[in-house]
Amino acid sequence: MTEAWGTITAVDGDHATIRMDEAGCGRCGEPGGCGGNIHGKLFCSTPRTFRVPNPDHCAVGQRVQVGIFAGSLRHSAVHAYALPLLMLLAGALTGSACAGEAGAIAGAIAGLFVGWLGLRRVQRQSLRDPHLQPTIRS
Repeated sequence: MTEAWGTITAVDGDHATIRMDEAGCGRCGEPGGCGGNIHGKLFCSTPRTFRVPNPDHCAVGQRVQVGIFAGSLRHSAVHAYALPLLMLLAGALTGSACAGEAGAIAGAIAGLFVGWLGLRRVQRQSLRDPHLQPTIRS
């Protein structure tokens, strides 16, 4: 499980909005860390906030540890990067076989659109899977 610290900024029924203190898992200074925290601060200066289920009814201003299952990061990354790219390439190859260069361009655009639609479908399914959602650990 990957964990990071955040502060609750709002509570809405059974959910809490959490502003994350770090951009990564917090292992930047440790051996084997990827440095995601450094890159996150460089490219995303606005605070990252997430709406998370709040079963313990934590209060606003409380500092909490948020965790996500290890497989959920891989699942999200594969779908977010690989699915649109594979659909783009499949569309380009199909279009090229049917109509040459113009077909490859049109096929790539169509494939990217199909990949985007597939990504939206996976996202909707992921919202219903509790193993793919962040949870308040403490």
